[in-house]
Amino acid sequence: LLFSLAGLFNALFAKNFDQISIIPVFVLTPLTYLGGVFYSVTTLPPLWQNLSYFNPILYMVNGFRYGFSGFSDVNVAASLVILMVLNLLLAYIDWRLIEKGTGLKN
Repeated sequence: LLFSLAGLFNALFAKNFDQISIIPVFVLTPLTYLGGVFYSVTTLPPLWQNLSYFNPILYMVNGFRYGFSGFSDVNVAASLVILMVLNLLLAYIDWRLIEKGTGLKN
């Protein structure tokens, strides 16, 4: 849900098909690498570890990791709350942009 809402937000501001790929390439890829997909976040240096806690992908990855292995770098309940809040925030922003007609053609 978070990715689909973020994709809608991206699409509302993109003027052509090429602009849609900017966010996944320059934002999503680095967030994936810093989100603990390939390693535990606890192995990062303290600066990058603290920055990773602002990454929503970290909470998604740890939810899956907890479901498969029973281990998580962050509190699972906090992960669910953070992801729900981000989903609600993005849904509201998308709704307001669509209501205003931002990025929509006549």
